[in-house]
Amino acid sequence: MRQPDTDLLRALSDREREVLDRVLEGHTYSSTARALGLSPHTVDTYMRRIRAKTGTTHRLELLRLAMGVAPRAAPDGTEETRGHTHPDRR
Repeated sequence: MRQPDTDLLRALSDREREVLDRVLEGHTYSSTARALGLSPHTVDTYMRRIRAKTGTTHRLELLRLAMGVAPRAAPDGTEETRGHTHPDRR
């Protein structure tokens, strides 16, 4: 199992981190935009930049990275990208 690269989070700007924190708290792009005085399109742009900088593609990957939790290894040796492993694969 590889360790999470928290240096990736340090590469984010303060505003990107602010947007990421709100989205990971479960806020929609619209509510995040309202709270930060941005448009939803701008929030989407920030999230695209965040995913590009961190090399993530899913919100769960971002959450794990932000929490400092390494992704679990799947039985076939690849990274587990979902929160659960199918019972037949355990």
